[in-house]
Amino acid sequence: MFGLWGAGRLSSLALKRATLRPAHFSTVTATSRAALRSPRTLKTTGSVIEAVRAARPFSTSSRWSDVVQQPPPSQPHVPPTPTPTARPRGLYIRRAFFVGKAILFLIGSSVVGVCFVTGAILAHDSLTYGEEKLPQVVPTIEELNPPLKGPKNLPTLVDLFGDENDEGKKPRLVIIGGGWGAIGVLKTLNPGDYEVVVVADSTFNQFTPLLPSAAVGTVSARSLVESVRKLLLPLKGSFVYGKAVDVVMGERLLEVEVPATPDGDKRRVYVPYDKLVIAVGSVSASHGVQGLENCYQLKTIGDAQQIRRRIIDNVEIASLPTTTPEERKRLLSFVVCGGGPTGVEMAAEISDLVHEDLVRYYPKICAQELSISIIQSRDHILNTYSETISQYAEKRFEREAVNVITNARVKEVTPKSVKYTVKDPQTNKVVEHELPSAFTLWSTGIAMNPFTERVTDLLPNQVHKKAVVVDAHMRVVGAPLGTMYCIGDASTIETSLMPYLLDLIEKADVNKDEKIDKNEWAVLVKEVKKRVPMATKHLEKVHDIFKDYDVDADDALSFNELTTALEEVGKKITSLPATAQVASQQGKYLGDKFTKLAKQGKTLHENGIPDDDDETYCKPFEYKHLGSLAYIGNAAVFDLPGYSFTGGL
Repeated sequence: MFGLWGAGRLSSLALKRATLRPAHFSTVTATSRAALRSPRTLKTTGSVIEAVRAARPFSTSSRWSDVVQQPPPSQPHVPPTPTPTARPRGLYIRRAFFVGKAILFLIGSSVVGVCFVTGAILAHDSLTYGEEKLPQVVPTIEELNPPLKGPKNLPTLVDLFGDENDEGKKPRLVIIGGGWGAIGVLKTLNPGDYEVVVVADSTFNQFTPLLPSAAVGTVSARSLVESVRKLLLPLKGSFVYGKAVDVVMGERLLEVEVPATPDGDKRRVYVPYDKLVIAVGSVSASHGVQGLENCYQLKTIGDAQQIRRRIIDNVEIASLPTTTPEERKRLLSFVVCGGGPTGVEMAAEISDLVHEDLVRYYPKICAQELSISIIQSRDHILNTYSETISQYAEKRFEREAVNVITNARVKEVTPKSVKYTVKDPQTNKVVEHELPSAFTLWSTGIAMNPFTERVTDLLPNQVHKKAVVVDAHMRVVGAPLGTMYCIGDASTIETSLMPYLLDLIEKADVNKDEKIDKNEWAVLVKEVKKRVPMATKHLEKVHDIFKDYDVDADDALSFNELTTALEEVGKKITSLPATAQVASQQGKYLGDKFTKLAKQGKTLHENGIPDDDDETYCKPFEYKHLGSLAYIGNAAVFDLPGYSFTGGL
């Protein structure tokens, strides 16, 4: 009876759900399913199904039968998939309304943004390019008519044209040159501390490491220059367009040759200074070779532009059918004298030009006939780099068909050829060779600038043949203290320790026995490192050096033994390379030093300390090598402190 009653109850519930909620009829509670699975209920399954079908003869009945006729408990149950219902029409209308609002919002915000940006540009233009009233500047008598002074009675530029002249209150700092060293000084000076005057024969600074790329058109020449007057603007400095030719140290007058007319007429004037910084760079060394007027050099943007025009002219003439084979071979022969970074990079750029441009735009015969040669006097190219880098560069050039000639010396350069000699290793005889060439680049080292040569002639203790000797504070040796400095390629730091010998002994010899024991030797070494930072790496093994030079083994260094030790250490110190990295660091060092002097000058005067002694307020210059890079044609070599590596395509 209970089974019949339960089946009837379930059937009535099923009919009610089928009538009221047909869309959810397939959902049955767990209790109802358990009741349907009982043995008594299953007996009346047929009558229940018939009753359901009678009430809902459509899809609902089939669903109910599926629910009632459940598989045994041992089999998993998979619920049936509900029938999707029709979406109302209002839903699409709401979505369309939302999309329309989003589109209108985007259009409106775009219009507002465009109006805002346009208004900002117009406001910026009105504030920037509006009519500005220039202040009324009344030139002084010294500006209009410079007085005649000095041993040569020349016009002396005591006052220079400027909007805010404040001479007499600030010391005048004169910088000769506009290269890496001079720019390093300008960028680190504090505005208002000095009256800055730059004397240079070029109105712009140039990024020299990329000159080989500019010579073949890889980069634009305009991207490598920056106006010197623009760099002077924050300092409110002055610029004198001219070339320094002489200096009067006693009266602190710099003699400058300036153009008098655009036609090339010259005249000379004096520029007074309180502090003078020589940053004129260097010139190419000739080594006594004849015919250098037939060579190109790569020092300035003008040189790069001339080289580019010559390369293009040579290739254009060689591509003409009227050019003879011999002349075509000469026109397409490029010779680089010098295997340093500049010569190697120039050869690599020409090689890239051949493989990437000539094969596309010119007849194939031009690329086939073109030849590139590097003449190097040493055993390897890039001899200032590690041996691994030199060998890699030579193998790279061998693959690119660049002829590298080592242990050779150029004898003469003619308009049509380059003559050089090579020593035969078997017979030790010098054999002369000749290369046809219509383009020869001369890049074989540096020599002294004419102005620096004049400075060394004025100072008897200047004996270096390529640069001005300076101490660790970048002061010119022999010049009045605190007045003349030299940086960059024009200078070389003194490596000898002999000038400091007596001062070192006086400071280290505590017991005044004219001998240096081990404890006093440690004090002396510390003082040497302080005065000459370049000697630091050669004095790391302090006790071993003391033991090596203590000849009589009395645990003390006599005067002669100490002199020998310091001489040997000085010989091991190498000069800094003539690179832009060195010049820039030296310039920044001087700029920081002058700024520090301007801040501490009053304190020094109050304490009776002369401001011309740099050691009282500033440490000596210490060079930090950041590495070197050379481009060798779709590849590069890196020589970093402690390791080196190469890579490329």
